[in-house]
Amino acid sequence: MTEHEIDFAGQSVIVTGGGSGIGRAAARAFAERGARVLAVGRRPEPLTETADGHPTIHPLAVDVTSADGPARIVEAALTLSGRLDVLVNNAGVVGRTPLGSITREEVNRQLETNLVAPMFLTQEALPSLEAVGGAVINVSTAVGQRGWPDMSVYGASKAGLDFLSRAWAAELGSRGVRAVTVAPGPTDTPVLTNNGYSEADLARVESENTARFPQGRVNTADEVAWWIVAIAHRRHGAQVNGAWFPVDGGGSVT
Repeated sequence: MTEHEIDFAGQSVIVTGGGSGIGRAAARAFAERGARVLAVGRRPEPLTETADGHPTIHPLAVDVTSADGPARIVEAALTLSGRLDVLVNNAGVVGRTPLGSITREEVNRQLETNLVAPMFLTQEALPSLEAVGGAVINVSTAVGQRGWPDMSVYGASKAGLDFLSRAWAAELGSRGVRAVTVAPGPTDTPVLTNNGYSEADLARVESENTARFPQGRVNTADEVAWWIVAIAHRRHGAQVNGAWFPVDGGGSVT
């Protein structure tokens, strides 16, 4: 399978967390393959940067955790394209939270974005996805499948997202809708910086993470995005449903 065989011409895609990192790379990867993409995020400026030079990417500044967020997002996608083929639940927040320091505020912050928002956005999108035999790609993490110190809240939220993919695959497969988890290992994105990590924190996290992964380096956002678009493709990914697909340099097997 070559990149040229992955064609999304005439299709419509929503990518949350589209202002940077994996979300930005995925939005551009879909657009470069012919899709009309709605890139969603909290801040308009990064979304505008995502869309720069890509006329089929349309930015939408909406908080995915807001009560009216799902309806606004799906309505915007349908207004643009009249259909919805792929939903990429990529928006996420991360925090290092040792058990002794966990607060209800931090738990709510991570669970609302990483787990609850995908539920309600997918619920809102379901009729449109069902109409065309679409796909839901949940972007998770290798952290959700193994023990990592100080990451219990984040890992639990992402392990829950992994389960949503399996449950939705079983529930919706007969209705023509697929649900798959793409689970990156450490990836070179601004997510940690955006969540308040210092330069020293970043250096320590990168050193710890790469030491755990056999290939000894972090992903690029483009590497992860390639697998998102490949699995989302209606023909190439047709029989991929309910899977947990690691893109982690072998970390999930060590």
